[in-house]
Formats: sequence, C-alpha cells, structure tokens
Amino acid sequence: MNRQQLLGSAATWFDQGGLLSAMRHRVACPTASDNRPPPEALEAYLTQQMMPLLQPMGFECAVVANPVPGNGPMLIARRIEDPALPTVLSYGHGDTVSGQDASWRQGLSPWTLTVEGDRWYGRGTADNKGQHSINLAALGQVLEARQGRLGYNVTLLLEMGEETGSPGLREICLQQRDVLRADVFIASDGPRVHAAKPTVFLGSRGIINFALRLKSRERAYHSGNWGGVLTNPGTVMAHAVASLTDAHGRILVEGLRPEPPSAEIRAALRGVAIGGDVDDPALNEGWGEPGLSAAERLMAWNTLEVLALGCGAPERPINAIPSAAVAHCQLRFVPGTPWQDLQAIVQAHLNDRGFSDIAVEVIAATPATRLGMDSPWIDWLCQSIERSVNKPVTLLPNLAGSLPNDAFAEILGLPTLWVPHSYPACAQHAPNEHMLASVAREGLLLMSGLFWDLGEADSAPWRTC
Repeated sequence: MNRQQLLGSAATWFDQGGLLSAMRHRVACPTASDNRPPPEALEAYLTQQMMPLLQPMGFECAVVANPVPGNGPMLIARRIEDPALPTVLSYGHGDTVSGQDASWRQGLSPWTLTVEGDRWYGRGTADNKGQHSINLAALGQVLEARQGRLGYNVTLLLEMGEETGSPGLREICLQQRDVLRADVFIASDGPRVHAAKPTVFLGSRGIINFALRLKSRERAYHSGNWGGVLTNPGTVMAHAVASLTDAHGRILVEGLRPEPPSAEIRAALRGVAIGGDVDDPALNEGWGEPGLSAAERLMAWNTLEVLALGCGAPERPINAIPSAAVAHCQLRFVPGTPWQDLQAIVQAHLNDRGFSDIAVEVIAATPATRLGMDSPWIDWLCQSIERSVNKPVTLLPNLAGSLPNDAFAEILGLPTLWVPHSYPACAQHAPNEHMLASVAREGLLLMSGLFWDLGEADSAPWRTC
C-alpha cells in the first residue's frame, strides 16, 4: 500500500463509523478528575479502554501509580521495533472536567455521545479523548498499511489528571526519563486557530493563578453606624485590582510585561486571524496591549485576568461593611517572564501604591515553553500535513492556553510539536462540549500521513536536531 492508498483507507474507516464507535465507549467512561476522591473510572479508562486497543498494536503497557497521593494513575505504553531506531513520544489525557450534567441543553448528556450533524457532543470529545483517539487510530492505520512495521519506535504517555494541573506528571518524567527517552514529541491537545485551518503549535503560554487577600477586621459592622470611619476592604480591593491593569486591560505591573515579540514571532503570526468561527465571540477593539495584532496579544504577549472578585454576600447583600475581600487573578505569560517572582513583583507593586495590607498568594503555576522557530521539524511537519489535506498550515509559536509542555520540552529535552484536532468554540470545560466530525476526519488523514512519513527513509529530520 502506498501513501495515497493509506489516506483512502483511513477515510473509509472513518466514514464507516470506526472513530464514532470508539468514541461512544470512551465518552461513556465518566473520568472527571476534578471530583474528590478521584473516581475509579480514571484507572478503568486506561485498563479497559486503552490497553485493549494498544496491546494488539504491539505496545507493552504499564499502569504507573501517581507519585502524588490522591491522584489518578498514568499509562506508559511502548512499541519498540528496534532499540536502534528513533523514537516518537506522544501524549494524551483521558481525564475530563466534571460533567456539569444539569447544565447541558435538553437532549444532551456529558457521558453519552450524541451526533447532531457535524457535531459529536459529549464530555471529552474535544478535550482530550477525541484527540488522542484520532492519533491512535491513525497509527493503527499506518501499522496495517505497512504490515505491522513503522520504521521507528513509539512511546505513549497517557495521564489522568491534566484537568487538575497534571499532578505527578513531572515527577514521572523525571523518574522514568530513560523509559521515556525519545527523539521528538508529537501530540494533540487544544484547539486549532479556526475549524477549517490545520494548525501546528510549538509550546504554550504559562499560567499562574494568584489571589489578593485583605482582611480588615474579624467581622462585618453596620454601615450606618460605622460607615465613613471604618476601612471598607471591598473598596480598597477594587482600587488595588484597578492598579494592575488600565481600563482597557493593558498590564500596568512593569515586572509582568514581557519583552516585545521578536521579528520571527511577529512574522509567524502575521495574517493569523482570531475569531470569526461559528459561536466565537466578537473581539473587543481596543482591549489589551496597544500596537499588537489580536494574534500577537494571544500568543506573544502576557494577559492578566480577574477571574473572581468578592466581598460580603453578593447573592444577598446586607447593610454592613464587610470584614474582608479577595480577588482571584491569573497571568497567562510567554517565555522569558519572571513568573517565579510574581508574588514579590505584585506585592512590591501594591506596597508602592499604598496597598501594603493586601497579601499576595500564589496558588498554582505552569511554565511557558516554545520550540525554537529554527527547528527542522517545523517545516517537515507542515509539509507533511499540507501534502495530506491539500491545505496550508497555520503555524503558531505557542498555544495561547497552557499545557504541561515543560515536562517534555525541559525535563525530557525534546522538540515539541502539537497538532490540535479541536476548534475554539468546542465548549471544552463547559456544557455541550463537542468535536466536529469534519475536523476529526481531517485530523485522522493528516496524522495518518504524518505517521507514514515518519517511517520513510531519510524523510524525517531525526538526526539533524
């Protein structure tokens, strides 16, 4: 079988319901990792869904306990044709956020796959069961086409805690570094820039969640008896938060502003349109850092968001000066940002403006990573995709969101390439999550071509990185 025949066979398998059948079973496994205690379904997904798929493909599978107690296990699956051959490391996560069952529209359920036209509804269809299912199906298509030989080795790492911050993933990568040793990392997560545009990204922005807390006294006091002589922490907090950005979202904390995007980053993002897809929100003109395009604000700049702001009882306000106030904030950041120093940077900023009573608490963080734009893997990957689907590829230096890419880029030292099979309006983490069958089909074709091309003699740049 040649490459074109492979793509035809993969398309036929999809059109006959191959992926749809597999996804019905995987969506039905309620793998919400943000429930406590974690459900037994986390391990069941690995042992009952993944291992029966991988073992007939020649993978040796091992379920690894999470080194962080109270979190789901991981699966390391290895298919070694020859230790002398190069190795691809891939990744996925079988956990999801909570189902939010009551909030799905009538006729839909998070744990039942429902097809409506081009949309396949169900929790995990977009994030991430559907995406790694596409990749594994493509690998199976290539194995069948090449009569059981790929021409390279494959290692797959599946975790069951990405939606809770990937606890234990970095420890596993450190502990299992020799087992996970590879030459390149290729995986799928996150959205394309647009449903109709095959996309490749090379890393992700980092994320750090932090809280501002102000406690002025032990209890609330009547606003008529004490208003005007007692500090109101809600008022103070509102002014403190307003000092972090201007009224248009431009960051005012100097230490959290990144270096301007490089010429090569700006060139890569030139012409990349943001939004305009079905269900996408309208962009707000004038919001964010001036002088940058929408794509540059998303992928090449830092953004500081207020996620929640509270004092008193907003659902039932009373005539009292509240005792305390809190603001939950988030910084999405690009490589080079001194994120490890955020607590000190923000605290100094607040102190300088008279808000020294407000305490800054860092809650969670994930580093930013980005493969260098000069990697020979980039052109090779884009050319492979374009050859399979006859479309140009949108190349993003990094995802605007965040992924645990540092585990692969920094701990394992790999060139990292992400090929997403979702789209921005997929409603991941929300009610009515769905994948588009058209994107899934195209994803299967481009991944089948990619896995085929990796096995072509002297095709992939294994030895030039």
